[in-house]
Amino acid sequence: MSIPTKYSASNVESKWYNYWMEHNYFHSVPDEREPYTIVIPPPNVTGVLHMGHMLNNTIQDVLIRRARLQGKNACWVPGTDHASIATEAKVAAKLKAQGIDKNDLTREEFLEHAWEWTHEYGGVILEQLKKLGCSCDWDRTKFTMDDDMSEAVIKVFVDLYNKGLIYRGYRMVNWDPEAKTTLSDEEVIHIEQQGLLYYLEYKIEGSDEKLTIATTRPETIFGDTAICINPKDERFTHLKGKKAIVPICGRVIPIIEDEYVDIEFGTGCLKVTPAHDENDKVIGDKHKLDVVDIFNEDASLNSFGMHYEGQDRFVVRKAVAKELEAAGIIVKSENHINKVGTSERTKAVIEPRLSDQWFLKMEDLAKPALDAVLTNGDVKLFPKKFENTYRHWMENIRDWNISRQLRWGQQIPAFFYGDGKEDFVVAETKEEALKLAQEKINVSSSAVERSLTLEDLTQDSDALDTWFSSWLWPMSVFDGIRNPENEEIKYYYPTNDLVTGPDILFFWVARMIVAGYEYKNEKPFENVYLTGLVRDKQRRKMSKSLGNSPDALKLIEDYGADGVRVGLLLSSAAGNDLMFDEALCQQGRGLANKIWSAFYLTTLWDVSDIEQPNSSKIALEWYESKFQAALIEIEDHFSKYRLSDALMAIYKLIYDDFCGWMLEMIKPAYQKPIDAITYKKVMSIFEENLKIVHPFMPFITEDIWQRIEERTPENALIISKWPEAKPIKSALISEFDFASEVISGIRNIRKQKNIAFKDAINFSVVNNENVANTFDEVISKLGNIERFDTINEPIEGALTFRVKSNEYFIPMEGSIDVDAEIIKLSEELKYTEGFLKSVQGKLKNERFVNNAPEQVVASEKKKEADALAKIETIKASLASLK
Repeated sequence: MSIPTKYSASNVESKWYNYWMEHNYFHSVPDEREPYTIVIPPPNVTGVLHMGHMLNNTIQDVLIRRARLQGKNACWVPGTDHASIATEAKVAAKLKAQGIDKNDLTREEFLEHAWEWTHEYGGVILEQLKKLGCSCDWDRTKFTMDDDMSEAVIKVFVDLYNKGLIYRGYRMVNWDPEAKTTLSDEEVIHIEQQGLLYYLEYKIEGSDEKLTIATTRPETIFGDTAICINPKDERFTHLKGKKAIVPICGRVIPIIEDEYVDIEFGTGCLKVTPAHDENDKVIGDKHKLDVVDIFNEDASLNSFGMHYEGQDRFVVRKAVAKELEAAGIIVKSENHINKVGTSERTKAVIEPRLSDQWFLKMEDLAKPALDAVLTNGDVKLFPKKFENTYRHWMENIRDWNISRQLRWGQQIPAFFYGDGKEDFVVAETKEEALKLAQEKINVSSSAVERSLTLEDLTQDSDALDTWFSSWLWPMSVFDGIRNPENEEIKYYYPTNDLVTGPDILFFWVARMIVAGYEYKNEKPFENVYLTGLVRDKQRRKMSKSLGNSPDALKLIEDYGADGVRVGLLLSSAAGNDLMFDEALCQQGRGLANKIWSAFYLTTLWDVSDIEQPNSSKIALEWYESKFQAALIEIEDHFSKYRLSDALMAIYKLIYDDFCGWMLEMIKPAYQKPIDAITYKKVMSIFEENLKIVHPFMPFITEDIWQRIEERTPENALIISKWPEAKPIKSALISEFDFASEVISGIRNIRKQKNIAFKDAINFSVVNNENVANTFDEVISKLGNIERFDTINEPIEGALTFRVKSNEYFIPMEGSIDVDAEIIKLSEELKYTEGFLKSVQGKLKNERFVNNAPEQVVASEKKKEADALAKIETIKASLASLK
């Protein structure tokens, strides 16, 4: 088959990916082999490939391809997450563009649109992962809203409810007014923002006295139901039992006492708004205060906001401040830095809100997961530094708010049948719910009510938090919740490695560990490799808004998938952020080109049954030991999840040792054949190289592997065998390290003295280091040495260099053109003397020496010293030539 002189990724990648798919290499079924399992962190169904996905999935593919080469039954389960908030927002936006308000649709009608959108756009990112070379078992692709996956989620909800771990409560929650749903504490990001602290005067009922209150949110005065003072604050003891009047709305509210109030903050008086602040709610419950909710679900003001009804909270804040200022109620305002909760998904400012929600008790559930990481080491985090973060979260865990006011997602399996808050049952199906409801009312109700029917049941309209489905992912993808003893869950679970970002260490990783111990009494995975964030050269997080995130598919188009994979991994140590630069992809493409050039070189050789040169024999022995030493290093890096270091070790082995040295050592002379023994051995070595490079660069390695010789599908590189450890001849490695310095010394002299490589030279050594002569023939070949002698005394007038204490000599006679060298050195001497004269002129100038900065003067003195030394060397060389 004809071999192109240059490698073209675009002509190779789709060809081999289709070949792998056609022969089902990615698919796994349980058998007698050791399983190696990875479950993909399911990207949002709304997503498209970005740099974070590229890094995360390249790492997973490296691990899965290496496991496959090690003879393990490698199974990489792909899939997508239904992403309740993000997907519902996308569908709602699409409907809005069509003139449809999602609130005008029934749940069923909206879900039809959501499924239509999902079928049209949902598989985009998985198709893009194929471009990267990801060898997922696509036959196992799962979606968190698949029927079987949803059944598992509902089954778990019912089970946890029956265990008393899920409860319904009227609580202060984090409300996202843009998505119009509650969020868990972990989905709220607290950002420091500059705001204002307003000082407002409240009149005391029945007197002319006024009380000054400090607040950052004057718009919430419409929800004030008390003013609170600290009982130890002597400034306000006379106000005990009195009442105050809320500005604008005129509501009369009590003045209460509570030690919660910070005497030092603001004025020492606190306005209490139980409906809109978690701490105020605690005070309100304690003192039995009224609760006045002033906001609609979009954070506009409701009728309690009087003439501001329907206006956005931030618009009202400014308007209320102006109204209060005009009325003389604002005493002053001052700058104030406040931590503002924002939605991780929509970036909207969170509004504390009271509502009925479903919660999962986490304290007891978390204990086995805490021990698994921090006590018995069943689950290992890489890098280990994240254990402290994990500990902090798990030891301070709060009940998980698992309900969301959304339609897209698993609908909460709670069914209401009466008017009271407790008139509900929880069941997997409506039919089961009816039986439970009938049993429940049988105990406490009349015979008339026993005629309850399915039509009398109303299912809770909320959906479950998306994480409540994905926390089951390692089990549910193998149907381990619905059928806990099935063959696949018993074979593949627990999985081996999880690769994800530290930003979801609690959202997802910790919760999966919790679920694993609750439902399998076992860890869900052994190791968690936490990648860093992909940032730009200025250390900024990549984002569309900054315009600093490259188009992932365009990168693959420009540099090839192999080049991009290498570029990403060369500097992505676990847990450390990757400073991405396209130059890294150029370096990756450069490695691909180097490997291809090395292969192309071997195709140019004629092979003959001639005697094997000793230089080739020793070169091959050296590289085999060098390969084995590198293999040990690579295995060590893999065991510690230092994939960047593993790749760098491979890079140096291939680029420097194989291409830079070994091929040069065994390459036949111009228009001469290579001996058959060397050729066969070097191609075997080439194949071993391809195996260790394959996980990182799957496309070019498979292509070269298939070109080396005709292969059957059973002999494809993707399912070949990872190299085995063999004995290492350490002496050979150290001897070559010395020999390579000798060769470099010869090449440097040839370059400096313009001695053409075609011109053979004589070479002598004073072997003070007692170096073995193992590589003498290699030195002779790579240095084009006609005679190589060991001598006892230095050769006067010869060109010389040292390696450690060994002295090497190249007699000038016959090696260089003496007349041309004298002319060259004379010109160099003249230039250097002129340079010295100008430097010394500066240093003799007292004005310069006294006024110039100290470092400038020091620099000029160094120039003088260097020039003097160079002149001495040149004069010595000239003297030896004359």
